[in-house]
Amino acid sequence: METTASGSRHISRHIDRPAQEVYDYASNPANLPGWASGLAGDIDRVGGQWIAESPMGRVVVVFADRNEFGVLDHHVTLPSGETVYNPVRVIADGAGCEVLFTLRRQPGMSDEVFERDADTVAADLVALKNAVERA
Repeated sequence: METTASGSRHISRHIDRPAQEVYDYASNPANLPGWASGLAGDIDRVGGQWIAESPMGRVVVVFADRNEFGVLDHHVTLPSGETVYNPVRVIADGAGCEVLFTLRRQPGMSDEVFERDADTVAADLVALKNAVERA
């Protein structure tokens, strides 16, 4: 079923590591292949840009500047030229943290594709948890 409804879903995962440690790892684009299967199978810095091989083809990934607030927002420019904004936060929670990804439904996205994207994000957050908790 195709829909034009907009909307967002907040997907989060608690990680038993300090927020700064998780932020430092996740904010480094070179680490994306270790946890973001929905985005990067391989990533390289080319001409000052991070270029990732993804299931969608070659994409350009631009993260927010490093900051003290745990903001990991990033833009992904798809092969079509469309740019998708992904809000992500690392929020301190005692000795650990919570990583919160806001998945935004894109115009014309079907319910099935939105659910598949949500499942991919949830799996990526589990992979991030495993990567930083192992370290």
